[in-house]
Amino acid sequence: MRKRREFLAVQGRGRRLSGRHLQFFVLGRKEPPASVVAASIRFGITVTRKVGNAVTRNRLKRLLRERCRHVVASSPSGLDVVILVRASAATAPAAAIAGDFGELARRLSGVNPK
Repeated sequence: MRKRREFLAVQGRGRRLSGRHLQFFVLGRKEPPASVVAASIRFGITVTRKVGNAVTRNRLKRLLRERCRHVVASSPSGLDVVILVRASAATAPAAAIAGDFGELARRLSGVNPK
């Protein structure tokens, strides 16, 4: 996802999954898939300035983008997911963030999107 209105729609109307360092907002897409890419899951990452400086925020975004690439194949299609990074992630080790992401990604399959 790239547009602000898409992020706001998912955060406003989507279901919330909470972890220790991350929070997922999940919303099903209504439009029919025009291609395989459109039918797959879409991720958006939000890291506010409360989390840390630019170096820290960019490191977290890189880490999460890589994790997203690994779970796209095993996740249900037709979902928009916004990942909100909490301030505790700035000091957490990468393994803890990856574990939190993995747990929330496993819970995605059981979510009934609106």
